[in-house]
Amino acid sequence: MENNIKRIFVALVVMAISSIGVIFQSCEEYPDEYEITGGVPTVDYIRVSDPEKSDSLIASASLNQTIVLIGENLTSIKEMWFNDKEAYLNTSFITYNTLFVTIPNEIPDVVSDKIYMVAGKDTVSYDFNVVVPAPAPKSMLCEFVADGEEAVIYGNYFINDPNVPLQVFFPGELEGEVVSVSDDYDEVVVKVPSGASVGQVTVKTIYGSARSSFFFRDDRNYILDWDNLDASGGWRSGVIANSDPVGINGNYVRFYGEMPGKAGDLWDEDKFAFNLWNQSNGRADVPFYDGDLSAAALKFEVNIPESWSSAALQMIFTPYSVSGNNEYVANDDATKTYLSKDFPRGLWMPWVSSGSYMTDGWTTVTVPLSEFVYDKDGKASEATLTTDMLGGLTFFVYHGGVDGSDCTVHMCIDNIRIVPL
Repeated sequence: MENNIKRIFVALVVMAISSIGVIFQSCEEYPDEYEITGGVPTVDYIRVSDPEKSDSLIASASLNQTIVLIGENLTSIKEMWFNDKEAYLNTSFITYNTLFVTIPNEIPDVVSDKIYMVAGKDTVSYDFNVVVPAPAPKSMLCEFVADGEEAVIYGNYFINDPNVPLQVFFPGELEGEVVSVSDDYDEVVVKVPSGASVGQVTVKTIYGSARSSFFFRDDRNYILDWDNLDASGGWRSGVIANSDPVGINGNYVRFYGEMPGKAGDLWDEDKFAFNLWNQSNGRADVPFYDGDLSAAALKFEVNIPESWSSAALQMIFTPYSVSGNNEYVANDDATKTYLSKDFPRGLWMPWVSSGSYMTDGWTTVTVPLSEFVYDKDGKASEATLTTDMLGGLTFFVYHGGVDGSDCTVHMCIDNIRIVPL
């Protein structure tokens, strides 16, 4: 009997020890299910998150970068702040000695160059510099704005520090008057200075300066400007206008007429198309662009003063050999010479997301050439855009495979060009 009691006691002790081991193992695998109490967190150093660079110790990092804190009692941390911005803590990535965290992608309002770790009643700080990138101007609402008028620039990190105000310089090193900066630091409104010329725009903040990839009043590589370069020689050279609305810089082409909402119900080439065939236009057998097509875009300015809610602006490049025949526009008959599937096209339908679209004056449109991948119905084309196809250009308004609502299309287009992104 006594031996049996001893055996039972030993078994209970073994079971208890095993249970403790399971508990500690569980704590290691699921650190969010427990907390080490009574321990003030300490940080020995900080490293990058890439395991292949774990020996790279850092004292600063950029917004939205993931870093690793190495120290002790890190599971006791319940809040972490970089300057005055709180970081999200995922307890699945926190152990007693390590803590993975992503720096908030927010510009600090108060810069202390410290990390604050809140653990119960204790708050521990650690010196660390969060690097805010230099401004990044990416695009303009319209690249053609007159002197004295307001231009809108989009991008990131437009910090207008009260002690070091944001500045915008136009070509000619002429500084514009900053009117406003958005709360999200992604938009700046600026008056164009007198005498501004063609070229890149520079934005300067307390964190540095950067020059835009886009060109203000871009004059590079025009295909059509309707003043010196037109689509004459095609079956439809486009309806040319220069008023109602006022043009950007002279003439433009206008598409105008009634458009049904149901896809494919109407096709009126005279109102909604132009065909530029370089051979018929008297141009040389040279492609519009011979750079990297994957890093280039078709750009143009539009003014759409009435609500547009059906059909697509279809854009299709054609080889120099295509002239006097527009079967590529909408004919899929395999017996024809030029098939729409042979020439992938771009489709611009900004009304689809909200149901309608119009502009407040002239607006720059950018369509990367990498997006010329459709057929007339908005389906994937079987072909790929290549340089030898850049010998002609047709614009036309046609359904694009999406039903909309009946509307009047009033679309003005100018300064068609291919430029690097």
